[in-house]
Amino acid sequence: MATELGRSGDAQRRFRVVQWGTGPVGSAALRGIARRPDLDLVGVWVSSAAKEGRDAGDLAGLDGPLGVAATQDADGLLALTPDAVLYNAQADERAMDAVDDICDILAAGINVLASGPTLLQYPYGALPEELIARLHGAGIAGNASLWVNGLDPGFANDVLPLLLTGVCTRIDSIRCVELFDYSTYGNHEMMFDMMGFGRPLDDTPTMLTPGMLSMALAVTVRQLAAALGVELDEVTEHHERRPATRELQVAGGTIKAGTTAAIRFGVNGLINGRAAFSLEHVTRLHPDLAPDWPQPVGLGSYRVEVRGDPDLDLDLRLSGPDGNPVTAGFSLTAMRLVNAVPAVCAARPGIITTIDLPLLVGRGLVS
Repeated sequence: MATELGRSGDAQRRFRVVQWGTGPVGSAALRGIARRPDLDLVGVWVSSAAKEGRDAGDLAGLDGPLGVAATQDADGLLALTPDAVLYNAQADERAMDAVDDICDILAAGINVLASGPTLLQYPYGALPEELIARLHGAGIAGNASLWVNGLDPGFANDVLPLLLTGVCTRIDSIRCVELFDYSTYGNHEMMFDMMGFGRPLDDTPTMLTPGMLSMALAVTVRQLAAALGVELDEVTEHHERRPATRELQVAGGTIKAGTTAAIRFGVNGLINGRAAFSLEHVTRLHPDLAPDWPQPVGLGSYRVEVRGDPDLDLDLRLSGPDGNPVTAGFSLTAMRLVNAVPAVCAARPGIITTIDLPLLVGRGLVS
């Protein structure tokens, strides 16, 4: 398989792309598209009437215009027959609507690179066979590929751990951990309703409903197992919460003393009763909380631990231009997709995963 680092007949090809959604990830993707010399932005879809007609450069926060006006006309954008759509609209909160969108785009013969629904990162064993068949079939019918990825799920817990295994003699276990201070994350619905910050410790938010963690996170450990040629016996889940010791003011709202202010949760993929593959999130709203839990490098980082021969530990620290790891996370999620456009356009049709793609690099981004 040719890689981006190798010689390729598509090295000088340009790709026409449409940006679908202009939230934090979508606007970061627009900035990335503007930077890559092999990508031509031909359209932008927005969900808000207030954004319709605005220039893409304005929506991306750039100093000047990009000459492309945002629209809510999805059919008009598909009629442009771009090579790819970067799908960064809300997805996990409206999963079936997102699936409908993606199927329409694939059936129109347009490749899709999406940040969600995240279950589609590696849907096998996680979604009903008929839903997988519908998406894959739309890609086959349109001769187009679908790849769902980003930072997490994605780069931090598929590429990084698999890269490390390439220098191992023996692999006993792999553990991937997100370590973040979420005090600067302003999505109130996600923070309070989904994750349960600011709620009583005995309350059960959506994310901690039995089976929900396995549904959301098991795709990651299943993909690692598949890439390394083994099968999991089962996936188990776990979580732990700690209260705020005093009232906290965070970007998402007010956290009262005694309510949830730190959450540690994850899943384990078991083989013969032991955790061979683990994915865990350690999230706090203040650095002083849960001091006995693993600590990030800086305000936010990802850690990969490979145990075997040799033992390997890798910490990836995130920091945006404003010093905020959340800002960096939006950018990394977007650029994982932007930089993959040439490879996904060259891939086989239907659903593809990270296992199917070559090494992705930031070609053309050296300043």
